[in-house]
Amino acid sequence: MIGKFFKKPGPEMSDRIPPNQYETKGFPVLTYGSTPEVSIENWEFRIWGLAKEARFTWSDIMAMPQSDFTADFHCVTRWSKLDVQWTGVKVTDFMQHIEVDSKAKYIMEHCYGGYTTNINMEDFWREENFFAHTLFGEPLPAEHGGPLRLIVPHLYAWKSAKWINGLEFSNKEELGFWERNGYHRRGEPWAEERYSAF
Repeated sequence: MIGKFFKKPGPEMSDRIPPNQYETKGFPVLTYGSTPEVSIENWEFRIWGLAKEARFTWSDIMAMPQSDFTADFHCVTRWSKLDVQWTGVKVTDFMQHIEVDSKAKYIMEHCYGGYTTNINMEDFWREENFFAHTLFGEPLPAEHGGPLRLIVPHLYAWKSAKWINGLEFSNKEELGFWERNGYHRRGEPWAEERYSAF
């Protein structure tokens, strides 16, 4: 199985692939529960909590500056896919459209299907993070999180929430689905922050 779909990286890849990860030739699909099917006509993105409440339609997102991204993608289940090509909206560009209270330090990512994951503001509000709607030049498939997902390249992929439809800002940390079920609060691949120590 490893030889067919995954390969152990050589030392020359140590700056690209975190410890104890395997490079994948494909793009595995891992999902807890069923895959939501959401049309762009019915899709909506909501902001609330320690932020001025706001709602965005698909047209609103597509009217924002669009950028192309190439980023490596690291899954906590020990595979990494290199040079994934996406198109979407930078988090830094999106944040120009909302008003967040200065007391907000944490975010809960909410998704169609009920999935949640938490992230702190420092990890979220970075130039390299983005909301993706296109994968390798094609509309993002539902199994990979379409119509829209967050991509946070410097953390394990469970923080890159599929089917994202809202951000809840808070001054206190609350845990999302996998974090409540034993995963690390932050999930930094180079430190192998896979599971919680408490």
